[in-house]
Amino acid sequence: MTKTNRRALLGGLAAGLMALTALSGAAYAQSVTLSYLIPSGADGVAVAEELVKAFEAKNPDIKIEIETRPGGSEGDNLVKTRLATGSMADIFRYNSGSLFQAINPAQFLVDLSNEPWEADIQPSFKQVVTAPDGTIRGAPMGAAMGGGIYYNKKIYEELGLSVPKTWDEFMANNEKIKAAGKVPVIQTYGDTWTSQLFVLADYYNVAAKDQSFANRYTAGEAKFATDPNALRGFEKLQAAHDAGFFNEDFGAAKYDDGIRMVANGDGAHYPMLTFATTAIAQTVPDKLADVGFFAQPGDDATLNGLTVWMPDGIYIPQTTANLDAAKKFVAFVASVEGCEAQTRAGGASGPYLVNGCTLPADIPPAVSDMLPYFAEGGQNGPALEFLSPIKGPALEQITVEVGSGIRPAADGAALYDEDVRKQAQQLGLPGW
Repeated sequence: MTKTNRRALLGGLAAGLMALTALSGAAYAQSVTLSYLIPSGADGVAVAEELVKAFEAKNPDIKIEIETRPGGSEGDNLVKTRLATGSMADIFRYNSGSLFQAINPAQFLVDLSNEPWEADIQPSFKQVVTAPDGTIRGAPMGAAMGGGIYYNKKIYEELGLSVPKTWDEFMANNEKIKAAGKVPVIQTYGDTWTSQLFVLADYYNVAAKDQSFANRYTAGEAKFATDPNALRGFEKLQAAHDAGFFNEDFGAAKYDDGIRMVANGDGAHYPMLTFATTAIAQTVPDKLADVGFFAQPGDDATLNGLTVWMPDGIYIPQTTANLDAAKKFVAFVASVEGCEAQTRAGGASGPYLVNGCTLPADIPPAVSDMLPYFAEGGQNGPALEFLSPIKGPALEQITVEVGSGIRPAADGAALYDEDVRKQAQQLGLPGW
């Protein structure tokens, strides 16, 4: 080979290497890493991991790093702080409804109104992630949920109990369970947010007696302490405590303890939202068939029905530096493939609000128990926080006090009314 040929060959190799380096650099430049903030908890983490895995398989140029945050008021404050300081993750999961309104969505969140996937989102969800200016700022993350009471089916079979349709029947069941030496009602105040269920899940019973309550409440005309129907939730929480129905460690036990206890039969009832079905499937899958679910009973069997929670939303803060990639991930979550990934992660916990998403045939009993409330002729209605922008942030601390015997129901309701007044004034609502 002549020197000229060698120089030509070497020159060609050098040029090729430079071109390859340039292409690699371009590919590297196109690679994006997104941060995704979610509430902590085994169920939420498992769903997030499966969504990320499925999304990354379709989008190898986009990587997603999952961050976790506390639940309850601590998590609410963290979300607000990170939004206000411009330090929010590229995508985050958070409540829809009143707590969504409390984070100033028009100021902090990206407008998703014109995204193509919005056509497949059910209107009932769109209204709970719509900012005051009429723009849609989120997509559904998870299934619609019921608020009510998980129960251990084996305990019910052993003691010959029937699913109660009234509060008196529920309390009678608890007496029989206690007499048998078992824990009637599981409470987990180590995670304070779980203490709210007896109050919040009672809203269907409030609305069944007075459909005007939500509007009057928002206008500052109806109060928990002075409305007998609304006060009942606080009274039920106090009654269950005063009867000695709670587990001994109710003040320290946490949510993860609660789902294990009801699944394993260490307690008969656990008031909770039905998203916990996913957590049961993750933590005690062999006991999933032993857990059923029913709506929180009211005082009239003919008005028995389910209080329904819309799923969380998934949002993009306006501070993201990776808007196109973040929108791709949100679009994936709001698709049939996104629903399927969520179901794979822990089974179905309720109906999805994305058109085309279906539930598998082998859904667990706690989910099938919920579906009749959604069937034609079934009875269900939204939780108060989806009908009113007002939800006082101190409710979980107040219900811990009522549920611990520290504060009577009437005083707790009155204190919550004051908490609600402050929240309404912060939102600038008329009548407050």
